[in-house]
Amino acid sequence: MHINDFDFDLPSELIAQFPPQSRTSSRLLKLAVDKQIDDLVFEDIEAEINAGDCLVINNTRVIPARLFGKKATGGAIEILIERIESNQLAIAHVRASKAPPIGSLLTVHGHEVKVVERDQSLFVLELLAKQWMDLLSEYGQMPLPPYIERPDDILDHERYQTVYAKQSGAIAAPTAGLHFDESLLKALKNRGVGLAELTLHVGAGTFQPVRVDNIEDHVMHFERVKVSQKAVEAIRATKAAGGKIIAVGTTVVRSLETAASSGELLPYEDETNLFIKPGYDFKVVDRLITNFHLPKSTLMMLVSAFAGVQEIKQAYQHAIDNRYRFFSYGDAMLLDKKT
Repeated sequence: MHINDFDFDLPSELIAQFPPQSRTSSRLLKLAVDKQIDDLVFEDIEAEINAGDCLVINNTRVIPARLFGKKATGGAIEILIERIESNQLAIAHVRASKAPPIGSLLTVHGHEVKVVERDQSLFVLELLAKQWMDLLSEYGQMPLPPYIERPDDILDHERYQTVYAKQSGAIAAPTAGLHFDESLLKALKNRGVGLAELTLHVGAGTFQPVRVDNIEDHVMHFERVKVSQKAVEAIRATKAAGGKIIAVGTTVVRSLETAASSGELLPYEDETNLFIKPGYDFKVVDRLITNFHLPKSTLMMLVSAFAGVQEIKQAYQHAIDNRYRFFSYGDAMLLDKKT
Protein backbone atom coordinates (compact mmCIF):
# COMPACT_ATOMS: atom_id res chain seq x y z
CA MET A 1 0.00 0.00 0.00
CA HIS A 2 1.05 3.60 -0.59
CA ILE A 3 1.83 6.00 2.23
CA ASN A 4 -0.87 8.37 0.96
CA ASP A 5 -3.50 5.74 1.77
CA PHE A 6 -3.00 6.76 5.41
CA ASP A 7 -3.03 10.52 5.00
CA PHE A 8 -5.68 13.00 6.11
CA ASP A 9 -6.01 16.76 6.51
CA LEU A 10 -6.16 17.85 10.13
CA PRO A 11 -6.88 21.45 11.18
CA SER A 12 -4.08 22.46 13.54
CA GLU A 13 -6.53 23.76 16.14
CA LEU A 14 -7.73 20.17 16.74
CA ILE A 15 -4.31 19.11 18.07
CA ALA A 16 -4.76 19.08 21.84
CA GLN A 17 -2.13 21.17 23.60
CA PHE A 18 -3.34 20.46 27.14
CA PRO A 19 -5.06 17.51 28.83
CA PRO A 20 -8.83 17.70 29.44
CA GLN A 21 -10.13 18.92 32.78
CA SER A 22 -10.39 15.36 34.08
CA ARG A 23 -9.09 12.08 32.65
CA THR A 24 -12.49 10.52 31.96
CA SER A 25 -14.06 13.67 30.48
CA SER A 26 -12.51 13.04 27.06
CA ARG A 27 -14.81 12.16 24.20
CA LEU A 28 -14.98 8.60 22.89
CA LEU A 29 -15.70 7.65 19.29
CA LYS A 30 -17.03 4.11 19.06
CA LEU A 31 -16.53 2.32 15.74
CA ALA A 32 -18.43 -0.97 15.74
CA VAL A 33 -17.82 -3.96 13.52
CA ASP A 34 -20.93 -3.02 11.50
CA LYS A 35 -19.31 0.39 10.75
CA GLN A 36 -21.74 2.21 13.04
CA ILE A 37 -20.16 5.30 14.61
CA ASP A 38 -21.33 6.56 18.01
CA ASP A 39 -20.24 9.69 19.85
CA LEU A 40 -19.75 8.99 23.54
CA VAL A 41 -17.75 10.30 26.48
CA PHE A 42 -14.96 8.20 27.94
CA GLU A 43 -16.90 7.42 31.12
CA ASP A 44 -19.27 5.42 28.87
CA ILE A 45 -16.50 2.85 28.41
CA GLU A 46 -17.74 1.16 31.59
CA ALA A 47 -20.96 0.14 29.85
CA GLU A 48 -19.10 -0.95 26.69
CA ILE A 49 -16.97 -3.61 28.42
CA ASN A 50 -18.67 -6.77 29.61
CA ALA A 51 -18.11 -8.87 32.71
CA GLY A 52 -15.68 -11.63 31.78
CA ASP A 53 -13.72 -9.47 29.36
CA CYS A 54 -10.09 -8.65 30.11
CA LEU A 55 -8.61 -5.17 29.87
CA VAL A 56 -4.88 -5.26 29.10
CA ILE A 57 -2.81 -2.21 30.09
CA ASN A 58 0.79 -1.05 29.59
CA ASN A 59 2.27 -0.16 32.98
CA THR A 60 5.34 1.65 31.64
CA ARG A 61 6.26 4.92 33.34
CA VAL A 62 7.54 7.98 31.47
CA ILE A 63 10.89 9.27 32.68
CA PRO A 64 11.77 13.00 32.54
CA ALA A 65 14.05 12.26 29.61
CA ARG A 66 14.80 15.72 28.15
CA LEU A 67 17.95 17.59 29.25
CA PHE A 68 19.77 20.70 28.04
CA GLY A 69 23.45 21.51 28.02
CA LYS A 70 26.44 22.73 26.01
CA LYS A 71 29.19 21.33 23.82
CA ALA A 72 32.84 22.04 24.60
CA THR A 73 32.65 24.79 21.95
CA GLY A 74 29.84 26.48 23.86
CA GLY A 75 27.08 25.52 21.43
CA ALA A 76 23.71 24.61 22.92
CA ILE A 77 22.50 21.02 22.87
CA GLU A 78 19.28 19.20 23.69
CA ILE A 79 19.46 15.59 24.83
CA LEU A 80 16.53 13.18 24.70
CA ILE A 81 17.34 9.92 26.45
CA GLU A 82 16.09 6.96 24.43
CA ARG A 83 17.28 4.23 26.77
CA ILE A 84 19.34 3.96 29.94
CA GLU A 85 21.76 1.05 29.59
CA SER A 86 23.47 1.33 32.99
CA ASN A 87 24.06 3.89 35.74
CA GLN A 88 26.56 5.72 33.54
CA LEU A 89 25.65 4.78 29.95
CA ALA A 90 22.63 5.97 27.99
CA ILE A 91 21.53 5.96 24.37
CA ALA A 92 20.16 9.33 23.34
CA HIS A 93 19.13 11.71 20.60
CA VAL A 94 21.27 14.86 20.57
CA ARG A 95 20.07 18.00 18.86
CA ALA A 96 22.69 20.64 18.09
CA SER A 97 23.70 22.99 15.28
CA LYS A 98 26.47 20.46 14.54
CA ALA A 99 26.66 16.93 15.88
CA PRO A 100 29.21 16.54 18.70
CA PRO A 101 32.24 14.43 17.66
CA ILE A 102 33.06 11.06 19.21
CA GLY A 103 35.21 11.48 22.31
CA SER A 104 34.09 15.05 22.99
CA LEU A 105 32.73 16.24 26.33
CA LEU A 106 29.35 17.82 26.91
CA THR A 107 28.32 19.77 29.97
CA VAL A 108 24.82 19.02 31.25
CA HIS A 109 23.71 20.96 34.32
CA GLY A 110 27.29 21.17 35.54
CA HIS A 111 28.08 17.49 34.91
CA GLU A 112 30.41 16.11 32.26
CA VAL A 113 29.07 13.72 29.63
CA LYS A 114 31.35 11.92 27.17
CA VAL A 115 30.21 11.10 23.63
CA VAL A 116 31.30 7.45 23.40
CA GLU A 117 30.04 6.45 19.97
CA ARG A 118 27.33 7.05 17.39
CA ASP A 119 24.82 4.60 15.93
CA GLN A 120 23.05 6.26 13.00
CA SER A 121 20.88 9.00 14.58
CA LEU A 122 21.59 7.94 18.16
CA PHE A 123 24.54 8.63 20.48
CA VAL A 124 25.98 6.55 23.32
CA LEU A 125 26.65 8.94 26.18
CA GLU A 126 28.64 8.30 29.36
CA LEU A 127 27.85 10.35 32.44
CA LEU A 128 31.20 10.60 34.21
CA ALA A 129 30.50 11.33 37.87
CA LYS A 130 26.80 10.82 38.47
CA GLN A 131 24.04 8.32 37.67
CA TRP A 132 21.67 9.04 34.79
CA MET A 133 18.48 8.46 36.76
CA ASP A 134 19.68 10.85 39.47
CA LEU A 135 20.45 13.52 36.87
CA LEU A 136 17.06 13.06 35.19
CA SER A 137 15.24 13.15 38.51
CA GLU A 138 16.93 16.44 39.39
CA TYR A 139 16.94 18.26 36.04
CA GLY A 140 14.97 16.28 33.47
CA GLN A 141 11.91 17.64 31.71
CA MET A 142 8.92 15.57 30.60
CA PRO A 143 9.42 14.68 26.91
CA LEU A 144 6.19 16.02 25.47
CA PRO A 145 5.63 15.09 21.81
CA PRO A 146 6.76 17.56 19.13
CA TYR A 147 3.18 18.50 18.20
CA ILE A 148 2.58 19.90 21.70
CA GLU A 149 4.01 23.33 21.07
CA ARG A 150 4.77 24.49 24.59
CA PRO A 151 7.26 23.70 27.35
CA ASP A 152 6.30 21.06 29.87
CA ASP A 153 4.91 22.28 33.19
CA ILE A 154 4.14 20.77 36.59
CA LEU A 155 0.74 19.51 35.38
CA ASP A 156 2.42 17.29 32.77
CA HIS A 157 4.37 15.38 35.42
CA GLU A 158 1.02 13.96 36.56
CA ARG A 159 -1.16 14.03 33.46
CA TYR A 160 1.39 12.73 30.93
CA GLN A 161 1.47 9.56 33.02
CA THR A 162 -1.14 6.83 33.46
CA VAL A 163 -2.53 6.29 36.95
CA TYR A 164 -1.16 2.72 36.79
CA ALA A 165 2.38 3.62 35.64
CA LYS A 166 4.93 1.48 37.50
CA GLN A 167 7.93 0.46 35.40
CA SER A 168 10.17 3.43 34.55
CA GLY A 169 11.68 3.53 31.08
CA ALA A 170 9.36 5.15 28.52
CA ILE A 171 10.01 8.49 26.85
CA ALA A 172 6.45 8.79 25.58
CA ALA A 173 3.23 7.91 27.36
CA PRO A 174 0.98 5.03 26.27
CA THR A 175 -1.65 7.68 25.70
CA ALA A 176 -4.79 5.54 25.46
CA GLY A 177 -4.30 4.83 29.16
CA LEU A 178 -4.37 8.51 30.08
CA HIS A 179 -8.19 8.44 29.99
CA PHE A 180 -8.53 6.03 32.91
CA ASP A 181 -8.68 7.12 36.54
CA GLU A 182 -8.70 4.97 39.68
CA SER A 183 -12.47 5.25 40.06
CA LEU A 184 -13.17 3.97 36.54
CA LEU A 185 -10.74 1.06 36.92
CA LYS A 186 -12.37 0.12 40.22
CA ALA A 187 -15.84 0.26 38.67
CA LEU A 188 -14.75 -2.05 35.85
CA LYS A 189 -13.21 -4.49 38.31
CA ASN A 190 -16.40 -4.49 40.40
CA ARG A 191 -18.38 -5.39 37.28
CA GLY A 192 -16.27 -8.48 36.74
CA VAL A 193 -13.83 -7.14 34.14
CA GLY A 194 -10.38 -8.67 34.39
CA LEU A 195 -7.16 -6.64 34.30
CA ALA A 196 -3.80 -7.78 32.95
CA GLU A 197 -0.57 -5.77 32.85
CA LEU A 198 2.40 -5.82 30.54
CA THR A 199 5.28 -3.44 29.87
CA LEU A 200 6.42 -1.82 26.64
CA HIS A 201 8.80 1.10 27.08
CA VAL A 202 7.73 3.55 24.39
CA GLY A 203 10.66 5.10 22.51
CA ALA A 204 11.03 8.19 20.36
CA GLY A 205 10.58 5.98 17.31
CA THR A 206 6.85 6.10 17.95
CA PHE A 207 6.96 9.59 16.38
CA GLN A 208 9.29 8.56 13.56
CA PRO A 209 7.71 9.44 10.21
CA VAL A 210 7.39 6.88 7.45
CA ARG A 211 9.68 8.19 4.72
CA VAL A 212 8.98 5.63 1.98
CA ASP A 213 6.16 5.59 -0.55
CA ASN A 214 5.61 1.83 -0.33
CA ILE A 215 4.91 1.01 3.32
CA GLU A 216 6.41 -2.47 2.85
CA ASP A 217 9.82 -0.75 2.67
CA HIS A 218 9.52 0.91 6.09
CA VAL A 219 11.92 -0.32 8.81
CA MET A 220 10.31 -0.32 12.25
CA HIS A 221 12.09 0.85 15.41
CA PHE A 222 12.78 -1.48 18.37
CA GLU A 223 11.18 -1.20 21.81
CA ARG A 224 11.56 -3.28 24.97
CA VAL A 225 8.65 -5.54 25.93
CA LYS A 226 7.75 -7.78 28.84
CA VAL A 227 4.65 -9.99 28.81
CA SER A 228 4.60 -12.02 32.01
CA GLN A 229 3.34 -15.54 32.67
CA LYS A 230 0.65 -14.01 34.89
CA ALA A 231 -0.65 -11.85 32.04
CA VAL A 232 -0.58 -14.80 29.64
CA GLU A 233 -2.59 -16.95 32.05
CA ALA A 234 -5.20 -14.21 32.58
CA ILE A 235 -5.64 -13.73 28.84
CA ARG A 236 -5.82 -17.47 28.15
CA ALA A 237 -8.45 -17.90 30.87
CA THR A 238 -10.51 -15.03 29.46
CA LYS A 239 -10.48 -16.48 25.97
CA ALA A 240 -11.29 -19.97 27.23
CA ALA A 241 -14.37 -18.58 29.00
CA GLY A 242 -15.52 -16.70 25.89
CA GLY A 243 -14.49 -13.22 27.03
CA LYS A 244 -12.87 -10.57 24.84
CA ILE A 245 -9.36 -9.17 25.10
CA ILE A 246 -9.43 -5.38 25.07
CA ALA A 247 -6.09 -3.67 24.47
CA VAL A 248 -5.58 -0.24 26.00
CA GLY A 249 -3.42 1.29 23.29
CA THR A 250 -1.38 0.27 20.29
CA THR A 251 1.59 -0.58 22.52
CA VAL A 252 -0.46 -3.34 24.12
CA VAL A 253 -1.48 -4.64 20.69
CA ARG A 254 2.13 -4.81 19.51
CA SER A 255 3.25 -6.46 22.76
CA LEU A 256 0.58 -9.16 22.72
CA GLU A 257 0.88 -9.87 19.03
CA THR A 258 4.67 -10.13 19.40
CA ALA A 259 4.24 -12.58 22.27
CA ALA A 260 1.89 -14.63 20.09
CA SER A 261 4.07 -14.59 16.97
CA SER A 262 4.45 -18.39 17.11
CA GLY A 263 0.68 -18.77 16.91
CA GLU A 264 0.36 -19.29 20.68
CA LEU A 265 0.49 -16.55 23.33
CA LEU A 266 3.60 -17.15 25.44
CA PRO A 267 5.54 -15.10 28.02
CA TYR A 268 7.95 -12.76 26.26
CA GLU A 269 10.79 -10.51 27.43
CA ASP A 270 12.88 -9.01 24.67
CA GLU A 271 12.67 -6.31 22.03
CA THR A 272 10.03 -5.96 19.32
CA ASN A 273 9.95 -4.17 15.99
CA LEU A 274 6.65 -5.67 14.89
CA PHE A 275 5.11 -3.58 12.13
CA ILE A 276 1.35 -4.17 11.97
CA LYS A 277 -0.20 -3.04 8.71
CA PRO A 278 -3.29 -3.94 6.66
CA GLY A 279 -3.38 -7.65 5.95
CA TYR A 280 -2.06 -8.59 9.40
CA ASP A 281 -3.81 -11.54 11.09
CA PHE A 282 -4.50 -10.59 14.71
CA LYS A 283 -4.05 -13.51 17.08
CA VAL A 284 -4.94 -12.10 20.51
CA VAL A 285 -6.69 -8.73 20.57
CA ASP A 286 -10.47 -8.43 20.02
CA ARG A 287 -11.09 -4.73 20.75
CA LEU A 288 -8.86 -1.68 20.96
CA ILE A 289 -9.01 1.56 22.93
CA THR A 290 -6.75 4.12 21.30
CA ASN A 291 -6.20 7.81 20.67
CA PHE A 292 -6.21 9.47 17.24
CA HIS A 293 -2.88 9.13 15.45
CA LEU A 294 -0.67 11.17 13.15
CA PRO A 295 -1.29 10.98 9.41
CA LYS A 296 1.04 8.65 7.47
CA SER A 297 2.21 7.04 10.74
CA THR A 298 2.76 3.38 11.57
CA LEU A 299 0.08 3.71 14.26
CA MET A 300 -2.41 4.90 11.66
CA MET A 301 -1.53 1.75 9.72
CA LEU A 302 -2.02 -0.43 12.80
CA VAL A 303 -5.53 0.85 13.54
CA SER A 304 -6.39 0.55 9.84
CA ALA A 305 -5.26 -3.07 9.93
CA PHE A 306 -7.41 -3.65 13.00
CA ALA A 307 -10.66 -1.93 12.04
CA GLY A 308 -10.36 -1.55 8.26
CA VAL A 309 -8.72 1.09 6.06
CA GLN A 310 -11.93 2.65 4.77
CA GLU A 311 -13.62 2.36 8.15
CA ILE A 312 -10.80 4.27 9.84
CA LYS A 313 -10.84 6.95 7.12
CA GLN A 314 -14.56 7.47 7.69
CA ALA A 315 -14.15 7.52 11.46
CA TYR A 316 -11.34 10.07 11.29
CA GLN A 317 -13.35 12.30 8.98
CA HIS A 318 -16.27 12.04 11.39
CA ALA A 319 -13.97 13.02 14.24
CA ILE A 320 -12.65 16.04 12.32
CA ASP A 321 -16.15 17.13 11.31
CA ASN A 322 -17.31 16.85 14.92
CA ARG A 323 -14.27 18.64 16.35
CA TYR A 324 -12.69 15.83 18.32
CA ARG A 325 -9.31 16.60 19.90
CA PHE A 326 -6.34 14.74 18.43
CA PHE A 327 -3.13 13.03 19.54
CA SER A 328 -1.59 12.51 23.00
CA TYR A 329 -3.83 14.76 25.08
CA GLY A 330 -6.79 14.32 22.75
CA ASP A 331 -9.90 12.15 22.66
CA ALA A 332 -10.18 8.39 22.29
CA MET A 333 -11.64 5.68 20.07
CA LEU A 334 -13.10 2.26 20.84
CA LEU A 335 -12.56 -0.07 17.88
CA ASP A 336 -13.94 -3.51 17.16
CA LYS A 337 -11.72 -5.84 15.16
CA LYS A 338 -12.86 -6.12 11.57
CA THR A 339 -14.07 -9.60 10.73
